[in-house]
Parts: sequence; C-alpha cells; structure tokens
Amino acid sequence: MGRRARGRRLQQQQRPEGPEDAAQRGGKRSAAGWEGGYPEIVKENKLFEHYYQELKIVPDGEWDQFMGALREPLPATLRITGYKSHAKEILHCLKNKYFKELENLEVDGQKVEVPQPLSWYPEELAWHTNLSRKILRKSPQLEKFHQFLVSETESGNISRQEAVSMIPPLLLNVQPHHKILDMCAAPGSKTAQLIEMLHTDMNIPFPEGFVIANDVDNKRCYLLVHQAKRLSSPCIMVVNHDASSIPRLQMDVGGRKEVLFYDRILCDVPCSGDGTMRKNIDVWKKWTTLNSLQLHGLQLRIATRGAEQLAEGGRMVYSTCSLNPIEDEAVIASLLEKSEGALELADVSSELPGLKWMPGLSHWKVMTKDGQWFADWDEVPHNRHTQIRPTMFPPEDPVKLQALNLQRCLRILPHHQNTGGFFVAVLVKNSPMPWNKRQPKLPGRSAETRETVPSSPTDPTGGKAADSSQVECKPLSEVGDAELIQRADDAENDANKKDGVCGPPPTKKMKLFGFKEDPFVFIPEDDPLFPPIQKFYALDPSFPKTNLLTRTAEGKKRQLYMVSKELRDLLLNNSERVKVINTGIKVLCRNNSGEELACAFRLAQEGIYTLYPFIKSRIVTVSMEDVITLLTQENPFFRKLSSEAYNQAKDMAKGSIVLKYEPDAGKPGTLQCPIVMCGWRGKASFRTFVPKNERLHYLRMMGVEVLGEKKKGVSLTKESTAGSGPAETEMQAEEAGSRDGAAGGDAARDGSPDGAVGGDAAGNDSPDGAEGGDAAGNGSPDGAAGGDAAGNGSPDGAAGGDATGNGSPDWAAAVDNSPDGAAGGDTAEDSLPR
Repeated sequence: MGRRARGRRLQQQQRPEGPEDAAQRGGKRSAAGWEGGYPEIVKENKLFEHYYQELKIVPDGEWDQFMGALREPLPATLRITGYKSHAKEILHCLKNKYFKELENLEVDGQKVEVPQPLSWYPEELAWHTNLSRKILRKSPQLEKFHQFLVSETESGNISRQEAVSMIPPLLLNVQPHHKILDMCAAPGSKTAQLIEMLHTDMNIPFPEGFVIANDVDNKRCYLLVHQAKRLSSPCIMVVNHDASSIPRLQMDVGGRKEVLFYDRILCDVPCSGDGTMRKNIDVWKKWTTLNSLQLHGLQLRIATRGAEQLAEGGRMVYSTCSLNPIEDEAVIASLLEKSEGALELADVSSELPGLKWMPGLSHWKVMTKDGQWFADWDEVPHNRHTQIRPTMFPPEDPVKLQALNLQRCLRILPHHQNTGGFFVAVLVKNSPMPWNKRQPKLPGRSAETRETVPSSPTDPTGGKAADSSQVECKPLSEVGDAELIQRADDAENDANKKDGVCGPPPTKKMKLFGFKEDPFVFIPEDDPLFPPIQKFYALDPSFPKTNLLTRTAEGKKRQLYMVSKELRDLLLNNSERVKVINTGIKVLCRNNSGEELACAFRLAQEGIYTLYPFIKSRIVTVSMEDVITLLTQENPFFRKLSSEAYNQAKDMAKGSIVLKYEPDAGKPGTLQCPIVMCGWRGKASFRTFVPKNERLHYLRMMGVEVLGEKKKGVSLTKESTAGSGPAETEMQAEEAGSRDGAAGGDAARDGSPDGAVGGDAAGNDSPDGAEGGDAAGNGSPDGAAGGDAAGNGSPDGAAGGDATGNGSPDWAAAVDNSPDGAAGGDTAEDSLPR
C-alpha cells in the first residue's frame, strides 16, 4: 500500500471525533449523552497521566484541577451566526426572552445555569451553559427553548459548536476579499464561520472572496454540504480530496491562466483527539501514544501541502484537538525547519482578549505505546525507525530552537475556562517554500536548458510549482515543467468539452471514491431561457447571468443555481482535476405550469437574498402585521392584507413576487431587521414560499411563538418583542384543513426542498405538486443539488438533509427527520417541532 493510500486510510478510518463532530452527528449516541444508558466508563488512564505529567503540559499545582475538569461533562455551547442581518435580533430575543425564562429554574433537582457569553468571542455571539443534551431534549420546562434551538439551527441562525472549535477561524482574520481553503473541513462548523466572515456586509451579494471546503471522506462531504447550505452563500465550493495531495487550481487573471494561491488556509488536521475526553469518553480507555505516532506523518504532509498553496503574506492556522506535542509542536517545528525562513509563527497573544492559554512547548520527549521514552533521535533503535521519525523530536540546536518561537503556539487547557483541550498555531508566509524557488523561464527557452525543479516533500511526483512573489496567483512562466505538461493535457481535454460544462473528473481512480456527481452546466449568454426571466423580474443589467448554472447537460432545466464569478472561473478551469461535490445556491425553480405564465420560473427562498439586489419589479413592501398574516395563514386573500400591500400587487400579473419588510426606526418595539421573502400572487390571494424553520424564525423575531401542534392548525401566541409578560392573544391558523397549518409548508406528497409548493389548496393558481423541488424519485435531472432528497444517490439516503444520525446537531436529532431536512422542506408530519 502506497503512502497516499495509507494517508487516505488514516484520514478516513483513524480520524477521531473532534469537538465539532460530537456536536454535529446526532443519532443514538448524542441522544444518550452523558446520562443515556452506556455502561459507565471509568475515567482513568494511568499511561495518559504518566505521559502528560512527564511532559509538564500543565502548570505546577494545577494537575488535580486539570484531571478534574477532564472528568466533568462539557458545557453546551452555541454560536449566533454573525453575518446575517438577523443576528442582533436573535441575540436580543435570547437575552430578553429565553434566557430570562431559565432564571431560578430547576430540572431534576439540578439548578439551571443561565447561559453566559464566551468572554473572548466578539460581540457576545457565542454562549455556553451547563444544560446537558438529555435535559434539553427531555425536560417539559425547556420545551420552548429546545424548539427555538432546533428551528434556528436548521435556519442557519444558530450553530451548536464547541467553544475551542471557534478559535481557529477567528485567528485567521478573514476579510471579504480573501480566497480561503479549509483543508479538512467536515463536519463544517468552522467552515460556516469562514462563510459568515466573507458576508460581513450583507449589502454585497457577491464578495470577491470564496471558501473551498475539502474533506477526504466522501460521506462527510455531504454533511459539509448540509452545514454550508444553511448559510445560503454563492461563495462556497465543497470538494473531495486527500488533503495531503489536494490539487492545485487555476484561475483566469488578465486573460491568462495562473495558479491559485490562497490568502487564508485552515488546516484543522485529523488527530488522536485526547483533548475531547470530556465529550468522547471512549478516549479514556482507548488512549495510547501509538495514535499520535501514526498520525504525525499525515499531519505534517497536510500542513506542508497547505503551506505550499498559501500566498505570500497569507496566514495559515494549524490546529488539533490533541494535547500531544508529537501532533502539535513537533509538526510545527518540522514545518518551520524545512521552510528555511519562508514561514514564521505569528504572535497572536493579543488577538483574542479574554482567552486563557498556555505557550507552546519547546522541549518534549517521545514515548512508545509500551512506555519507553526517547529524548532524541539518536537514542531510537533501528527497529523503531519506522514507528518513530526524526521530525517527532525538537531541534537539537538551542539557537535554532529559540528562533522557531514555539512559545507563540496556543495551548488551551480544559480547566482554565471550562472547555475542551486544543492546540492552535498561526503561520505567516514570507517567501516561497525552498523547493518551489526558481527563476522565471525566458520566452522561447528550450526544454534542455531548463533548470530541474526539486520535488516537494509532500509530492513524490515532483515538478509541481507552488509559490511566487505574487500574492494570489503565479504566471505560467514560473510553473514547473511537469505542471506545464499537465496543463497542456488539460487544455486538450477542455477543447473536447462542451462550452460551460464542468463534468465530474473522468479518471477511473476518482470514480472509485464516492458517488458520481452531476455536471455543472453554465447558462450560455444567448440561452433563450433567460430573457423572459430578466423581463418578468426587471433584472438589473448588472446581473451576472453567466454565473447561472444547472446540474443537467440535457433536457429541461428545472433548477437554476448561482455562484460568484470567482467560483465560476474555478469550475470552468479545473473540472478535470478537482472533484466538486456541491456549489452554488438555488435562485430560480421552474413552475409545473410555467408555460402558461409570463415567466416559467419562480423565485427560490434559498437564494433570495443574493438575487434581491438585482430585482427591480414585482416587489411588494409589507408591514409587520402583513408578514404575520402571510406566515400564519395558508393563502390569505388580498383583503386580509393592508391596503398599501394590496395596491402594490393588484395590477401585477400572476406569478412569483418578492415580499419585503423594511424596519421602522421610529418604532423601536418592532422588528428592526429587514426581511425578504418569496411569494406567489394568485387570482385573489397571496402565498409565501418560505421553509418551515425560517418561517418560525421570522415569527419569533416578531414576538409570535409557536406553542405546539394541534390536530387542526397551529396554536400561536402573540407576545411582546422582548418576550416579557404573559401571553396576550392566540391565533389559530386560518386554513384548519391544511396539513401543516402555515404558509409555505409542504403537502404530504410534495417534498419540495424549499418548502414552497405544497398543492393549490386555496385556488390561488400557485404551482402545484412537487414541481420546483427535488422530491425523492421525481426524476429531477439536477440531482437535488441544493439538498439531496432521500434516495437520489446520496450515500446515506439523505445527503444534505437531516435524517436522524447523519449529522444534525444534538438538540435536533429527534425532532426533524424529514427526508430533505435542512434543504428547506418537510413532509407534513414533520412540519412543526414536537
């Protein structure tokens, strides 16, 4: 078995659960939690204690506190997504309503601790509490809070994420124009943070930057898609590769192809995970130093590959959920040594005020699984050389060791701030890596006189160039010979392809891993499909129509997706070398009876915030009362809405519309963030096409709380925005016969992924059936790109969705088991939280 095959196997099979994984996976284990019926595991491991006491990773006098913290369950933590305009409203709702209801509350004799903000996370957007998963899900007193968490998580407004897992993205210091690579991204909580940072200004629908999220495990890639889809960004691409040999990508710059270099790289590598003992209690009995010794080489190769693809002046964060210096400082020291000054550790001690951390170690020893110690490489017997490598030891030269500044690494210990254990190092690139340095070739220079390019330590095939003096891309004149040959082959392949069609990688090797993906086909500029859409919605001339794509090369186009122009460039230039799992957000869906209307496509809620800035027609401005009516009644007649709204819509043709709520600064008691919703203007009524959880989110922000599900309709309570005082009024969903009792919900047969087209109950001429969605088995050629419905070829039958056990957050695992989960739609039986 070759080195890459071994590396791939280590990443797929030996990768432990990191802090995100345990928070995201759902299923039986998460339902059990700490009190859930597993045989009691004795939280003792003498070898673990002996090893770390010998290495002195804990300050003198703190060992007992350290071990005591490891034996305690980990507090639950949540993060409010920072880029959405609703973040402040959610925070206000949490602090003034839900958290107040937890004061002086006791559950099973345990006093509920009111959640507290993480002192080091900006703007109070991250919180922790002592509520365990079992208490949250089973306690009647916490039912309303639990439903809030489930719904907001599915809407992408809240993420369940371990506290230390939030640190690496913060230290990357991402700006909206940055090109970012997340090398080992699944399950995706850190990726979600990176996407949020690109969209700090919600008025810019297409930031210049983007995120390439990679994972070696094909099935975990679909969990990654599920996480990313909640944020509805056109700037995220999920790919499936071995991180230690992730291919180089090309971009068009000024009419020529150049190698892409990333401004920011997150290198959160597979690790032994002994920092997660508070959550993954199996580590107590399974811990051994052998895991670290086996993973060290893979971690170093991944970090080296990341450094090669980092732009000069760029920043790379290396992190693990392990406390072992073999996986931490040893990897960093080895990478710094062979970079010969190209990389240096950044001093980030002041970047997260309030975070308690210990400096990195400068001295450590290596121990075998049998307890045998080695202080340096010379002591290792020959028969141990395959298990223990020279890169596992600190540099022997004290001058070189001091120059590495290993004390700039951050070690997070569990007892300092009641977290998990974690390691973070921030690297800055000053110049190309030494094996990539070469002078640009002169024009017309013969092959015989070219200099030989040294092989990369992570790429035995050699000859692939990496870095240059340019910040982002490198001209072809500076690229290694082997890569030039490869590009010539690629150009020949490209010539044989249809224009704008980005198919799956054709090589047999690629097809061995995972499922074959549908192609990405961009809409040609002269496609007759687009003019009716542009005319119907009066799209601005600046609308980037060339960024529209479908997932089918033949037949009728049913879904249109949108990507940023940078990702379009990457797709067109790299389809033969990279395996793309998913990219783009759905912006338009074909109506079943669209040919009878002026426009065959309706707007999709998933991409409305991206599309809205370009729409100049068919916009109806509604009041807060109108929004509540639209979201709580199935198909309200025109007379149910305000006269202002009716006057705007009365002369409009039937079809899709935009419903826009603008906050009134003069009324501080009302919702103070804008809302954009997709709707339908029928003959005599309106309909909103909004997914269930997003609908509940808007209602909560307006002080309307869903109390529970009744046999006919939904019981809603109208409260003040601040959530104080008793319930004032109750409203019953007008359409009592409706299966989900609220606008935009799916009929039982429907299954549309954006929760929009459940039958034509009120005779409002809305699109019928499951058209416009990817219901299981509906023959939609795009393969449910926005969120896979059950049975459409995804590995777990619900890829991109939220079937129990395939990665939903712990608090959601028992609630939302719809076949297309977070893609936006739910069958009628799942239309409301239990």
